[in-house]
Amino acid sequence: MSAPMISLEGLTSTTSFDQLLATAKSGGCASSTCGLSGKPDDMDPAVWEKIKDHPCFSEEAHHYFARMHVAVAPACNVQCNYCNRKYDCANESRPGVVSEKLTPDQALRKVIAVANEVPQLSVLGIAGPGDACYDWKKTKATFERVVGEIPDIKLCISTNGLALPDHVAELVDMNVDHVTITINMVDPEVGAKIYPWIFYDHRRYVGIEAARILHERQMLGLEMLTARGILTKINSVMIPGVNDEHLIEVNRWVKERGAFLHNVMPLISDPAHGTHFGLTGQRGPNAMEMKTLQDRLEGGAKLMRHCRQCRADAVGLLGEDRGQEFALDSIPGEVTYDPSRREAYQEVVARERHDHVAARSEAIGMVKAAGSGKSLLVAVATRGGGRVNEHFGHAKELQVYEVSPRGISFVGHRKVEQYCLGGRGDNATLDGVIAALEGIDVVLCAKIGNCPKDQLAEAGIRATDAYGHDYIETAISALYAAEFGIQPLAATA
Repeated sequence: MSAPMISLEGLTSTTSFDQLLATAKSGGCASSTCGLSGKPDDMDPAVWEKIKDHPCFSEEAHHYFARMHVAVAPACNVQCNYCNRKYDCANESRPGVVSEKLTPDQALRKVIAVANEVPQLSVLGIAGPGDACYDWKKTKATFERVVGEIPDIKLCISTNGLALPDHVAELVDMNVDHVTITINMVDPEVGAKIYPWIFYDHRRYVGIEAARILHERQMLGLEMLTARGILTKINSVMIPGVNDEHLIEVNRWVKERGAFLHNVMPLISDPAHGTHFGLTGQRGPNAMEMKTLQDRLEGGAKLMRHCRQCRADAVGLLGEDRGQEFALDSIPGEVTYDPSRREAYQEVVARERHDHVAARSEAIGMVKAAGSGKSLLVAVATRGGGRVNEHFGHAKELQVYEVSPRGISFVGHRKVEQYCLGGRGDNATLDGVIAALEGIDVVLCAKIGNCPKDQLAEAGIRATDAYGHDYIETAISALYAAEFGIQPLAATA
């Protein structure tokens, strides 16, 4: 059905640049699937052009493209009970933490260094560690410098929305196509439980009044962005007992005001982080609670389910963070941008995606036609490229798909601690991995040893490496066929 597998992982390594260029220059697509774009039938082509290479706004793109956050905006105008903007936390992966703050000039140097070494890079975002709109001069200066050197990079900001309406016109002028707004409530009484204070119009507000002002400014900013054609993603933190039920109303409000995506994220409330919620014992939701709420939101604003709650200095594909490779002291004082690596990668990916689109369409069609009436939750170990290509023992997260008579859909991910280090597995770590796989029926991976496979089986979770290096959807459809006695698809790899 498809051309021989292109190893995107191999092509992105620094030692295979010649191979990358040779593959990119090798001529037309080897597959009969050329011409397939992956664009959903009901999506405007102009919108597709904006999101097709953005790993946060397109679930399909996150298999292939990387984002980079630069920590140039440390000042913040809102205090959230789930946030503590602690610096120098290299081992923590959560919003608001960074290892080093940057000036706009330092950010430019770092972006060029990353663009030269990470050909998957498609998006530059500013997500703090404070608020990109409140620390606006640094945000604007950074974007202006970067676009002057790398004009094709997508620009993206994340904001709490309080200062957003003041800068919409400038965002339009700078061709910023994507804005993320964190909106956790539309009822100020709920908001007062989340935000102890805001700083607005040169004074501090607290309680319900603070939440009311924040709500009004968030809705105004969202409406202004929608009117100007800027795509918006709404981030909402799910806080059990505080706003979990209320997020259904939030979803309705943001859909009515034109939000492109709604991303519901679990509260991170480890007491070690020093947040108010963490120190007062407020728990976060478990994976099945998250899925239940997301399922209830289906039919409202379109959901993003592939978020990784990135650091404010994250670099790389979603689910990985290469930021520590690009500390300022490891980057030369003078760097020059070389676009050839990114351009070659984009050509290779365009052809790989054609095959993936065809394989996904065939796999979903077969599952829908099966009429089995059964469903499975499948966890997949992957390093990117849309394939089952990670060893179970090396995985730091597993992507979760649901396969049912409705088709195959991505429903989230489960972060896990790497089980195998130095060729040896740790039983205590494996116990934690098994706990994180609550509700999962089957694990697909490129390789798995007998010991972890047997322990997973004892916990009621099957694991197999029989579909290693297949496209994820093709592997899942073949698994479904084997499970319910349906004629399977041929492998694509």
